[in-house]
Amino acid sequence: MLVRDIMTRDVRLLAPHSTLREAARQMRDDNIGSLPVAEGDRLVGYVTDRDLVVRGLAEGFSGDTYIHDVMTDRVLYCFEDDDIEDVALNIAHNQVRRLPVLSREKRLVGIVALGDLATKAPDLSAEEALEGVSKLTR
Repeated sequence: MLVRDIMTRDVRLLAPHSTLREAARQMRDDNIGSLPVAEGDRLVGYVTDRDLVVRGLAEGFSGDTYIHDVMTDRVLYCFEDDDIEDVALNIAHNQVRRLPVLSREKRLVGIVALGDLATKAPDLSAEEALEGVSKLTR
């Protein structure tokens, strides 16, 4: 099974010049904890609710600060034609909960999350990924 078979295609995006306030509101309204940052359909970063707090508020930035000042610009990702077993191992190895999904032309086409592995993929994928991510809380 390939990532494209289980990924979420409807992805909310932020622009690098969106503000922390805009990001926080979008996360609140969509009940999500992270957002990819893109210029057009090119992935340039990723921001989490934790980034907003730890890199933003804790450092004294205001709600009007641009996302590019707090985002992670070294983003892990996978390709839509990757095998889900490989992606599950990658998620586990890197101890992340989700990965942006790119086309081979490096265009953002979706997100694959632990939840996708757990509900749409064979049990082994979710177990491997969850075991790796769970090491964070031990």
